[in-house]
Amino acid sequence: MGRTNPTYRDALRAIEERWAAFRRALRRRDQPRFDRLFEYARDHADASGLLNHQNPLLPALFSIDLEQEARLNDHEERLKDLEQRLSETVTEQQQSSAEGDTGDAE
Repeated sequence: MGRTNPTYRDALRAIEERWAAFRRALRRRDQPRFDRLFEYARDHADASGLLNHQNPLLPALFSIDLEQEARLNDHEERLKDLEQRLSETVTEQQQSSAEGDTGDAE
């Protein structure tokens, strides 16, 4: 017996094709961002296919949310690391400056 439902990847491809006119209307700088969103959805196609949702756009949107959440977490970690390194650098400079001030007074 043949499949009665298209695969999730087929459905996602059809959604992307339906949105092609929207993509063309976007500013050139936004088109790669649009493409990236569909890459995120394709990255989670296995899980989305298992869901077999009536509306394949919903798992695609959730997949995009998952990827963006992961990116936000990565950026937060990087920011925290940079803030800590900056704080350590400022502390070292203050200590160095204080040592220099102490040496001048003697």
